[in-house]
Amino acid sequence: MENFLLKLSIMLVPALMAITCHEVSHGFVADRLGDKTARYMGRLTLNPLKHLDILGTLMVFIIGIGWAKPVPVNFNNLRHPKRDMIWVAAAGPITNIILATLSALALRGLAAMSESLPASRMIGTFVEPIALMLAFSLYINLILAIFNLIPVPPLDGGRVAVGFLPHRLSMSLARVEPYGMFIILALIFLPDLLNLPSIFELVINPFLKAGIHILAGPQSSIVYSMTRFIMR
Repeated sequence: MENFLLKLSIMLVPALMAITCHEVSHGFVADRLGDKTARYMGRLTLNPLKHLDILGTLMVFIIGIGWAKPVPVNFNNLRHPKRDMIWVAAAGPITNIILATLSALALRGLAAMSESLPASRMIGTFVEPIALMLAFSLYINLILAIFNLIPVPPLDGGRVAVGFLPHRLSMSLARVEPYGMFIILALIFLPDLLNLPSIFELVINPFLKAGIHILAGPQSSIVYSMTRFIMR
């Protein structure tokens, strides 16, 4: 219980911000491109309670990735549905990459500041939790961006692919959407049952490690420590 509360205190704010900003960005871009559905339903807000999915939030603390209630988008209302779908879908991962970059820059700045200050227990007590929150913000935003770019609808990568592909292939991929989450869940859980490498090992982890190394640089070790803390 104590371990869960410690995780909660470090992970809750970055996780809610990552998931909320991801969803709001979809609605904001759709709103700019002609679909007002999210605005009319009160979903163009950074209030996380409007987007909260209880199970999706709990999954952040259990497996390190979660989700919110999808912001409603009626693609038929977009001015150029096939083309604009790409921008609406890509907005979520792009937002997460921006947040990951800002978190990494803040983490680097915090490290530089703490090195220039005289060592003391009071400063360490202040700096350490902020560094862990920034490290988790970098981690959760990168993993959300990478996971959502998997080209299987209804994930964002699948909708981007539907927008880019020629008509016949596009329609074939779009028909996968009702079964897309079952495919994703199978890719996540079946390999464990069959003692095969998981989608995290094969697809997500290589990109995640590369992203952390590029963005965090010398502070990558803090992010890796945060990851181990989540998974234990």
